[in-house]
Parts: sequence; C-alpha cells; structure tokens
Amino acid sequence: MQASVATVLIVAVLAANLPFMTDRIAGFRKVEHKAFGWRFAEWLVLYGLVGLLARFLESRQMVVQPQEAPFYVATLAMFAVFAFPGFVIRYWWRMRGI
Repeated sequence: MQASVATVLIVAVLAANLPFMTDRIAGFRKVEHKAFGWRFAEWLVLYGLVGLLARFLESRQMVVQPQEAPFYVATLAMFAVFAFPGFVIRYWWRMRGI
C-alpha cells in the first residue's frame, strides 16, 4: 500500500469520527449540547475535505481520473462506515454517570 493511500485512510477514519467525539462546533466554539444537525453538517464538510486531500495526493502522483456519481456514493457510504464507531459511542453506548 502506498503511503498516500494509508494517509488518506487514516485521515478519513479520524475525520469521520471527529464530529461525534467533541462538543465544539467546527472545533472552535464550545457548546453544552451540540445537536445532531451540527454533527451531521460537520461530518459532511469533513467528507469534502478528505475528498480534496485525496484528490490533491492523487494529482501529485498521476493524472486525476474523472469521477462520476457512483464514485461519490461509494465513498460517502465508506465514510459513513468509518463514522460508525463514533456514532455508536455518542448515541448508543450509554456510560454510567454521563
């Protein structure tokens, strides 16, 4: 596996879980309770940023291949799978005292 592929995968897993792990909006403004809408919006923005990083790394190695709708559907589904642990910890796994 090339280093750029491993980098994109690691960054994607971290970025997909980030909105569920912090109560800061966009990483700056601390709120007491961040609504799911904010988490989802941040998640979509991070999906776009990871896509831009992947495109940048691809352009450094070769000609960027044209992408169509099925590619974006597949990568969005993969990003959702990456976010599953953070979602489960935030919403389904109830810890005592929290």
